[in-house]
Amino acid sequence: MTRAAILLAAGLGTRMRSTLPKAMHPIAGRPMLRHLIAACEEVFDRIVVVTGPDMPALEKAAAPHATVIQHDRLGTGHAALQAAPLLEGLNGDVAVLYADNPLITAETLRRLLEAREGADLALLAMRPADPARYGRVLPHEDGGISRIVEWKDATEAERAVTLCNVGVICAPGAQLFPWLRALTNSNAAGEYYLTDTVAAARAAGFRAVAVEADEAECRGINSRIELAAAEAVVQARLREAAMANGATLIRPESVTLSFDTKLGQDVTVGPDVVFAPGVTVEDEVEIRAFSHLEGCTVRRGATIGPFARLRPGTEVGPRAHVGNFVELKATTLGEGAKANHLSYIGDATIGAATNIGAGTITCNYDGFAKHRTVVGQGVFIGSNATLVAPLTLGDGAFVAAGSTITTPVPPDAMAFGRARQEQKEGRAATFRLERRSLSVKKEQR
Repeated sequence: MTRAAILLAAGLGTRMRSTLPKAMHPIAGRPMLRHLIAACEEVFDRIVVVTGPDMPALEKAAAPHATVIQHDRLGTGHAALQAAPLLEGLNGDVAVLYADNPLITAETLRRLLEAREGADLALLAMRPADPARYGRVLPHEDGGISRIVEWKDATEAERAVTLCNVGVICAPGAQLFPWLRALTNSNAAGEYYLTDTVAAARAAGFRAVAVEADEAECRGINSRIELAAAEAVVQARLREAAMANGATLIRPESVTLSFDTKLGQDVTVGPDVVFAPGVTVEDEVEIRAFSHLEGCTVRRGATIGPFARLRPGTEVGPRAHVGNFVELKATTLGEGAKANHLSYIGDATIGAATNIGAGTITCNYDGFAKHRTVVGQGVFIGSNATLVAPLTLGDGAFVAAGSTITTPVPPDAMAFGRARQEQKEGRAATFRLERRSLSVKKEQR
């Protein structure tokens, strides 16, 4: 039997105050839609995403899964029905989920499917601390549920019920789509509610049950405030997983992780470190405070920071050092190499055991194209050196402090690229006298 999921993502999210579709707002570095897809991919065989008109970003984010467009926003039941042409005739269960409920886990979805095996329809429910304006799940005398009533349509007695609707339902496809076609819009909003399928199933003699899940997992996201709350939930999950895997987070609540951050064992992360997407950190690495890493790999035993920035395409070799206020971009820093302070190294390959002096920069951009700097092994680059790419420095080369290097340096050669120093004895004293005399004349005018 094939299991399928329909993900409803057509909402505009007007309360987000954004031109970005609601389901595209990121949590831990990826759109909320992708979080839900990742959970569904562990459980379902097929996924169909329902988008709205003119939402190419959502269609791209849904790939490689199929998408359909809800051209008229007539409610959630109508939205789910748009997937029928792709799934009708499917021999198995179909679940309907909402893209703005991105924190639901694969384990909870498995429990939903297990519950469906003992009933004709199953849905997710929760008991939030503040039921607020959630739809209420009303009980049935057989121990299941009878129907769902939206808050705006509920009586005071029904609003007193604490079991609330999450919005996720699951039923055999052969039954779900006929129920969806039978929905009416006789309600306060004039919409076709997906939740009315529960009452439709009951009216036809079928049994429906609810699966309770944690509120933090089931919360919907309709505003920036709710988005921030969801971010906090995901960050807590990621930090706990990192520490369970053997990483030490000195002040966990200050560390920001991404959905794909990989931290090895005996990694130590200082306060206020940010891991943007695409970061892999091997074992025994120390990431010191206020560093920012994105799209990079840090090999075993390296030290990063404090106040370091590793940009995409960077690889820091084993036991290498990247110090305070050092930025690396598309750079490979070899084993044991050091760039300890105040440097920019971009589009470069730095050999093993090379030392990059304070204030060194690679001039990688000429206004039209990027160029690469290749530095060999065991090279010493003095402070405030400027390396103008394209450039190659051979193994064991020595660059004197304050040099601007524009031509290749052979192995074991010493390069000086600075103006000759001149000294004029006593000139400083006469210069000061001249300046004071000018100041006196200006005051007398």
